[in-house]
Amino acid sequence: MSQPTNKRPTNTTATSAASSSPSASPYFPPMKKPKSQSSPCTLDSKNGLRLNFGNNDDDDSSSMIVDEDLKRDANVPPGNVTENWGRKKATPPNPSTKKFVIKLVKAKPTVPNNFEEDTWARLKSAINAIFLKQPDSCDLEKLYQAVNDLCLHKMGGSLYQKIEKECEAHISDVLQSLVGQSPDLLVFLSLIENCWQNLCDQLLMIRGIALYLDRTYVKQTPTVRSLWDMGLQLFRKHLASRPEVEHKTVTGLLRLIDRERLGEAVDRTLLNHLLKMFTALGIYHESFEKPFLACTEEFYAAEGVKYMQQSDVPDYLKHVEMRLHEEHERCVLYLDANTRKPLISTAENQLLERHIVAILDKGFMTLMDGSRIEDLQRVYALFSRVNALEALRQAIGSYIRRAGQAVILDDEKDKDMVASLLEFKASLDKIWEESFAKNEAFCNTIKDSFEHLINLRQNRPAELIAKFLDEKLRAGNKGTSEEELEGTLDKVLVLFRFIQGKDVFEAFYKKDLAKRLLLGKSASIDAEKSMISKLKTECGSQFTNKLEGMFKDIELSKEINESFRQSSQARTKLPSGIEMSVHVLTTGYWPTYPPMDVELPRELTTYQDIFKEFYLSKYSGRRLMWQNSLGHCVLKAEFAKGKKELAVSLFQAVVLMLFNDADELSFQDIKDATRIEDKELRRTLQSLACGKVRVLQKFPKGREVEDYDSFLFNDQFTAPLYRIKVYICQLSWVKINRVPNTAECSVAHTFP
Repeated sequence: MSQPTNKRPTNTTATSAASSSPSASPYFPPMKKPKSQSSPCTLDSKNGLRLNFGNNDDDDSSSMIVDEDLKRDANVPPGNVTENWGRKKATPPNPSTKKFVIKLVKAKPTVPNNFEEDTWARLKSAINAIFLKQPDSCDLEKLYQAVNDLCLHKMGGSLYQKIEKECEAHISDVLQSLVGQSPDLLVFLSLIENCWQNLCDQLLMIRGIALYLDRTYVKQTPTVRSLWDMGLQLFRKHLASRPEVEHKTVTGLLRLIDRERLGEAVDRTLLNHLLKMFTALGIYHESFEKPFLACTEEFYAAEGVKYMQQSDVPDYLKHVEMRLHEEHERCVLYLDANTRKPLISTAENQLLERHIVAILDKGFMTLMDGSRIEDLQRVYALFSRVNALEALRQAIGSYIRRAGQAVILDDEKDKDMVASLLEFKASLDKIWEESFAKNEAFCNTIKDSFEHLINLRQNRPAELIAKFLDEKLRAGNKGTSEEELEGTLDKVLVLFRFIQGKDVFEAFYKKDLAKRLLLGKSASIDAEKSMISKLKTECGSQFTNKLEGMFKDIELSKEINESFRQSSQARTKLPSGIEMSVHVLTTGYWPTYPPMDVELPRELTTYQDIFKEFYLSKYSGRRLMWQNSLGHCVLKAEFAKGKKELAVSLFQAVVLMLFNDADELSFQDIKDATRIEDKELRRTLQSLACGKVRVLQKFPKGREVEDYDSFLFNDQFTAPLYRIKVYICQLSWVKINRVPNTAECSVAHTFP
């Protein structure tokens, strides 16, 4: 600090120095002559005001000079000194010749006698009034100031011990009063709750009064607890010393929760308060949670066995779901949050995990058979909680194999096998998507089980799938839109992926496709090509090469027929009244057909010869071989009741045309005239004389064609339609072809 100027100290500085010693002696002590010293002017806030005036260049001492007013006011309290400093200007010393030193020294502060005892008496009275819920004459501000004064005078430790002693005495008395109280557990729980709520309110009020103690002494002393924690520790200590109170409280809580589980209405607020008390005291886990979990395990173990015996699986699972929801709700409403995991785990173990096998054995098949989407979704959700999805996955595989065998292995259900399999697969897919959360492991299990199922009968499913496609793609399949047909093809393709005998499927599919193309019976060429494209995607171009070649032959045949009609041979040589269309087929693309001889009428023979001449002139070096079994005709017939058109096979047409020249023919006459193979001739005559459309009459009547039978043209035949389709009898086809299917397919498949 630089040398003092002739300015006096300001009022602010002097007042600050004086106010820094509130507990100093009321009077200043007599001034003593200080030794001469050279030091700058300083302000000591600890020991009062000290002004040093000196000249560093002069070492001589000089006498002390004090302002006359200060001498007069030497016996005045320090506060008045401040006023004098502000009112009277001291004569500044000459720094070159004299030194001045002014010191204001305070005395050691003192407190009144019995200060601690009197202050504590007021505080004790207030604390007792709080415990007794009585009014106190001293207001809270004065009580707070009293605690403040004790702490300022280093009496916080003693005050803390006294407050602790008062709290302990009160808590001990209150808990002791609960010993031997009402045997009614609900009443007792209300008493303990009231006791706890009162203590919490009282501790908060005491802490409010002694807040300064909490913020100073407690923070500075790490070995002591806050007043709130001290109160909780005392409650915990005296509760432990009275096991009867704690035991009755826990027992009452457990019984109250059991009543709620049995459907009774209980006071959840009471439960919430008491369990929060256990948590606050730090005894929740040991004193309540362990016995609570043990009681829960016992309760649900008995309930699980009882309900499994009395209920069906869907109702039992709904009950389990409801119970788990209730336990979760308890954790939200009054149990500690950390109890949720062990509590739910205990309930799941007793209600689910112990009964996994029983649930699957008792009701899983029923749920799957009925496609109970919601119930199966519940099964999946509950099983996933106890890590039992593997057992559920295995149950699905077993169900598919067991349920599907009834469809696959029953010969009588062959007609509906593919439709049943498609329906079964669609049901499984829906369950997988909506109930099993599209679990990939479950999807793989469904695929593996379905593949095993569909191949239990080697080759037969492949044949039936091809026949099913033939029905869907054949003309006359009314009521099916293109979108529905496309969806059906996609579903059948799923089954196709599962079959192992894909070469068998190819042979039958090619045979049926050939019939549809040659007879013009395809419902949609676009649908046919779409199916070929799907098969090509699945199996590659080599698999569908021959099928695609068949379509090319049909297109080429249309061009050949158009050229033939415009040729000179057709215009000059063809007999009148006959129209003929020829399909020229590449041998390697089409199924193998056994050659069947027949004596054709002269009109048809002439037509064949003219077409052959035209074709060989256009495509030299080729050889034509007529497939009579694939021919079909439309004949115009005159009956007594009108004319009709008959759609028949080539063999049927040859037989019927014999009756243009004869009224009655024997079986042997027909055989000699047509030279049709015996078995095929019997089948042909049976369809004309024994079927639904009886164009011929057989004598004697019967279902089978015998060697001695004779046949007459049925002149009295009638039908509501003008064009009538005469179907070949299918019974003979079934008898002939059921056994050699595999051999026929393998032969057809060996052609390049």
